[in-house]
Amino acid sequence: MAKAHIINLHQVLVETPTATTGELSSFRLTTTADPDIPFTISKVETSEKGIVITTVESLASKGHYQLKNLASGDVATIAPSLVGVLIAILLSAMLVQNFVFTRYLGLCVFFGVSRKRETAIGMGVTFTIVGVLSGFLAWVINQFVLHPLSLHFLQIIVFIGIIAFLVQIVDVVLKKTRAALHRKFGIYVVLITTNCIILAVPLLNAMEGRGMWESLALSLGSGLGFALALFLMSSARERADLSPVPTVFRGLPIAFILAGLFALSFLGFSGLGL
Repeated sequence: MAKAHIINLHQVLVETPTATTGELSSFRLTTTADPDIPFTISKVETSEKGIVITTVESLASKGHYQLKNLASGDVATIAPSLVGVLIAILLSAMLVQNFVFTRYLGLCVFFGVSRKRETAIGMGVTFTIVGVLSGFLAWVINQFVLHPLSLHFLQIIVFIGIIAFLVQIVDVVLKKTRAALHRKFGIYVVLITTNCIILAVPLLNAMEGRGMWESLALSLGSGLGFALALFLMSSARERADLSPVPTVFRGLPIAFILAGLFALSFLGFSGLGL
């Protein structure tokens, strides 16, 4: 069978240039999860690109379906594009569901290292590297060890161990190669081990059963989103330090106000249909 894909909530396009009248009434559309429950097809018609099948029930753009030609026995699988899914997960973790400004996670490190732009950029890069590596290793161990052996109750302990191992490596490397930056980070490098964001990512991947590429996309997106939040906050706090802020608002009070304004601005991304 030719390629098939969803074009709107009620129509599927079968790309075939040789559609005939005998083929129009010989299709069966089901979900991949429930192949025994077919959709009700209300109309089948030809177009310039192929055959358009109209269903009574609504179709989900992210759903997985099977379209079978009963006459020939051919089966076409309809699934969202992997590249599109990865881009959607990446942008969603960065903007729409930013872990700092929309889920309010990782605030300890966020407020601790966002006073200077240099420190914020360094922590953003460090956090992203640790996040991607820990997300990948956690997915591998969960997929090939914890899940097959039904050891799901050990997920939090195992994931924290993976993160702690990677953080210690990063801490040693920074101390040997970038001692000045390591001193600026202070205790916050070690606090990455118990950071809510870096622990939430592998847990979300495990709970939602994501594949390897989807897990990497969420890990990268959360790290880039955290780095973006740090950069924006550090830029705003540097400007605030040079502004005539009332004494009572200096320090953390103005930082909380700025964070609240950024959170309000990030709500504007909530309307994006990713």
